[in-house]
Amino acid sequence: MVQSTRIAVTPGDGIGPEVVAEAVRCLETLRAKHSLALEWTRFPWPSHAWHEENGESWPADALEQLKQYDAILLGALGDPGPMDDPDRYLLPDSISLAPLLEMRKNFDQWVCERPARLLKGARQYLADERAKDIDMLVIRENSEGEYVSQGGRLRQGTPDEVATQMEVFTRKATDRIIRYGFEQARRRAEERVRDGRTRGFRTLDGRTCESQVCLVTKRNALRYWGDMYTEAFEEISKEYPDVATHHELVDAACMKFVQAPWAFDVVVASNLQGDILTDLAAVLSGGMGVAPSCNLNPTDSNMPSMFEPTHGSAPDIAGQGLADPTAMLFTTARMLEWLGRKDPTLAAAGKELFDAVAADLAQNAGTQRGTHEIGQAICKRLEA
Repeated sequence: MVQSTRIAVTPGDGIGPEVVAEAVRCLETLRAKHSLALEWTRFPWPSHAWHEENGESWPADALEQLKQYDAILLGALGDPGPMDDPDRYLLPDSISLAPLLEMRKNFDQWVCERPARLLKGARQYLADERAKDIDMLVIRENSEGEYVSQGGRLRQGTPDEVATQMEVFTRKATDRIIRYGFEQARRRAEERVRDGRTRGFRTLDGRTCESQVCLVTKRNALRYWGDMYTEAFEEISKEYPDVATHHELVDAACMKFVQAPWAFDVVVASNLQGDILTDLAAVLSGGMGVAPSCNLNPTDSNMPSMFEPTHGSAPDIAGQGLADPTAMLFTTARMLEWLGRKDPTLAAAGKELFDAVAADLAQNAGTQRGTHEIGQAICKRLEA
């Protein structure tokens, strides 16, 4: 008998509860259809509502509770909305978003993985027809770097105030994120060959490879960690002669993401730089409303990975039933595929959900529909 896979559902703030509700409906449909060994628990935290009532974003033992689950499905954190309520309970981002960093660090979710592929029906922001071929995977180092929260403020609130914010980079984390990028490049190449949609990337010695890894740094200004990343990249690349390599400075990478995003395959970047690049890639592949995101721990199966859409809490439309749940549903599909490492039936269900959401997106391109209406349409596809 297959042991049940357990998911912690944390709807959060703003439109989070609305889009998560549709994700749970789809999970219920798939569980009933395929008798999946899948269960979930809904938590009212972290959220503004919990903080307003309890004076904290989540209980003191929140991480211990979440550690008992195989995955965390998060809606959104931040301004709860609605924005026309001037008296709404509003927390600074440094408080409302802190649980995100706590989960990533404590569960060692060292990979933030965000695919950017322009699917049929998604909005194409770039006029160039080649933009239809956008298909990249941006991999962000998620455990250290610019987001280690080391530093402080001296003489706060005075004209002589000094703020320090440290960046910390280790060779261990550098090696593992770069090697993960090469492994994903190989996997993606194998999938493309199997699907008959091959690509070609030139190497420095004139060869053509099916895959590529682009390292992004700012080594001309941030030389110490930039040089370490570059040296590790060069060493590890020797283990993957079948994968083309490339390097870009982050400002040039932003420019080239817009100029020629179809030229990228797998992109590896630091925590902050990857954060910026993944949001840009999301827009290029149709916008925040269709972009999934995963915070993964590939090395310790006892730690839960966390899955959240790229978009935020959208307080301007919170509570109106207008939020598009597509990104949340694509995120849920990727969660099931990830959990399928232990239970293949979940991976199959994840692909089924992804295909249903993609088909709905293609059929209803540009149509204005409500949150529940979209979720209901996708559930009908799953039931067929």
